[in-house]
Amino acid sequence: MQQSPYETVRRWVVKFGPQIARKFRQRQGRFGDIWHLDEVVVRVSGRKFWLWRAVDQHGVVLDEIIQPKRNKRAAKWLLRSLINRLGFIPKRIITDKLRSYGAAIREIAPGLKHWSHKGLNNRAENSHLPFRKRERTMQGHRTVGGLQRFVATHSAVCNRFSVPAHRRSALTIRYHHLEAFDVWNAATKTA
Repeated sequence: MQQSPYETVRRWVVKFGPQIARKFRQRQGRFGDIWHLDEVVVRVSGRKFWLWRAVDQHGVVLDEIIQPKRNKRAAKWLLRSLINRLGFIPKRIITDKLRSYGAAIREIAPGLKHWSHKGLNNRAENSHLPFRKRERTMQGHRTVGGLQRFVATHSAVCNRFSVPAHRRSALTIRYHHLEAFDVWNAATKTA
């Protein structure tokens, strides 16, 4: 029986996506020292989960994790994961009004500056938009593991191809896209 081309592409993404995302992260430059943290609800097979996301001041997605709850334990998990993976503590963390962030920051990094305000966290709120657009196209997710693999791969590709806010002239956008395709070619040749 012959597979549809959509199913073939889906299998390729499942097989090669994590490898390509890993190569992209290895070639990622230095991250910013101001982190914006946010969470958004996602449905997986009818059950509610929370997608916790960290973005730096340039709009680069640092990390994303799926958690069943929206509490201090989940916020601590995200912070520990970020600090361990990136290897440094940021200068400042900006969040919305969720109190779990403040409690987690006080336990993990007591001297860290924490700004909690609804309007300051637009960088993280806007980083959910490409994910939401793709999620509508995919018509939801079936498993939590599949969702975690998807967001990890999707954010790595979006980080590489989206133009940072400080690079907006036509010439720099062109060079940014050329660099992105060079990294894409290098990552996919070895995948």
